[in-house]
Amino acid sequence: MVAIKRQPNGSSIQASAITAIFIIFSVLIFYLATVTDDLPPQTNVTNGLKSSLRHSVVKQRQKIKSALQSLTTNQMPMRLQKLRESNNIVGEHLMEIRAGTETVEEVLHGQSLSVVRNELAKPPMEIIEVIEYLTGWIRTLHETLATKKKESHVGIWNAYHDLTVKTLYLWDREYLERMPERRDDGSIFLSIATYRDENCYNTVRNAFGKSKNPEKLFVGMVQQNCHEDCKGGILDASGRTEDVEPDQDCYKAFCDSAEGKSLCEKGHVRLLDVDEPESLGPYAARYFASKMWNGENWFMQIDAHMTFIQDWDALSIAMLKKAPSEKPVLSHYPPSEKMDLEKEASNPASRLCGPAFAGSDLESQIIRLEGASRYDKVKLSTPRFAPFTAAGYFVAHADFLREVPFDPFLPWIFMGEEIIMSSRLWTAGYDIFSPTQNVLGHIYVRRHKPKFWESVHRAFTFGVHNPLQEMVLSRIKYQLGYPESAKDMLKPKSLLTAVEQYSMGTERSLETYLELVGLNVTTKEVTYTGWCEEGKILYFK
Repeated sequence: MVAIKRQPNGSSIQASAITAIFIIFSVLIFYLATVTDDLPPQTNVTNGLKSSLRHSVVKQRQKIKSALQSLTTNQMPMRLQKLRESNNIVGEHLMEIRAGTETVEEVLHGQSLSVVRNELAKPPMEIIEVIEYLTGWIRTLHETLATKKKESHVGIWNAYHDLTVKTLYLWDREYLERMPERRDDGSIFLSIATYRDENCYNTVRNAFGKSKNPEKLFVGMVQQNCHEDCKGGILDASGRTEDVEPDQDCYKAFCDSAEGKSLCEKGHVRLLDVDEPESLGPYAARYFASKMWNGENWFMQIDAHMTFIQDWDALSIAMLKKAPSEKPVLSHYPPSEKMDLEKEASNPASRLCGPAFAGSDLESQIIRLEGASRYDKVKLSTPRFAPFTAAGYFVAHADFLREVPFDPFLPWIFMGEEIIMSSRLWTAGYDIFSPTQNVLGHIYVRRHKPKFWESVHRAFTFGVHNPLQEMVLSRIKYQLGYPESAKDMLKPKSLLTAVEQYSMGTERSLETYLELVGLNVTTKEVTYTGWCEEGKILYFK
């Protein structure tokens, strides 16, 4: 079981440091009072002696500066000292980064810090270290945003951006350099993001209960629950809600159960616990969950309201291995939970083929995935190519986490995560396939249940989520080549901070991908390609 450790009290360290700093400053004042940069004009000291004295002053100032820096950081591990140093430098250039005139990488490399690359010799981060950091960061963000309750969507974004660029982004770059080695032992990491979901307990219980190899299954759960003064979902057009009981603690319920106790004690369930007002939406939750991967062989991502066929894990990996590609991804929209997966085992699975440009203002013409259907007449032996990944079920070789890491600059979005992940994976050389058999079911209808954007409205002001999401989606639209989100059109420029670090791959071009899947982001037109529906086997360079 993964637990959070409390940090030791640092008051005695701080007191000693303050005393020492006071003494050094006293010496500094006395020294500078007796030896100054500009000697009086009447002095008879030679120019050489003048220069020597000035050099001495500069040297002493540098020593004092070094001593002060040592006193304020020498109790920290070297890794934290480097992060603190880079944080200070990024903070000094924050306005330039926000305006888009400098990038974070330019600031860091310009100062010759290269913080991330200097960590190559460091061991992989421990899971407890990851969870401790993310827990603290989310709390700090919540405290920061609590002072922005009446801000516009731009003010809210600026607060998120400024904290993230100085802290989480730098941590993330270090994390990516210190990821553990991927094991070749058949283990599976299962990413589950749950938002106030009454189905979470059954999802986790059945994931293990119907697994062929539960001893090889490891869950990374981001639980976003209400703990007090809870409201249910919106009940009607007036926005009416009702008071409800606090949400069930999915992690505790499973770990206290007869089925889950030993698994939790052996570390098979890792938890990042997020208070409901701190929720940043499903994509951000999946970002956090991905950081709890700990070297498992395979990566799977599902929702917290799923049903399972027996041996779903082994069946998923077997289909992935049959896919004709060196870098396959298996994904689709699972059928409704009402389907009897055991009876349907001999029938073909659905495939996710048809995209559409969203028509509502809320979704800002982002690409939606809608054409999920059963196109094959019989169950196939080999998975067929598909153009898109679905967030509710995808399976991949875990090394994709290094090559296509989740983006920390996409908070508060609901739509857009699937098209950006699909395009980034494909351009990085990954081929997407649909499963040949349905192994999971999905509860699609959760009427009157709480939604994360309702938490956003309570945290700030009603209605702010829509323009906030629309603005953040511009980061995705920029990466996909929407002309209205071109760099010279985009505001604020901070939406593009570090975008190169979390954008398209270099194995294949975005233009080729968009043509392949039939998307024209300029005219917002979809061209029927046919290859997905027909189940053709394609060969990509």
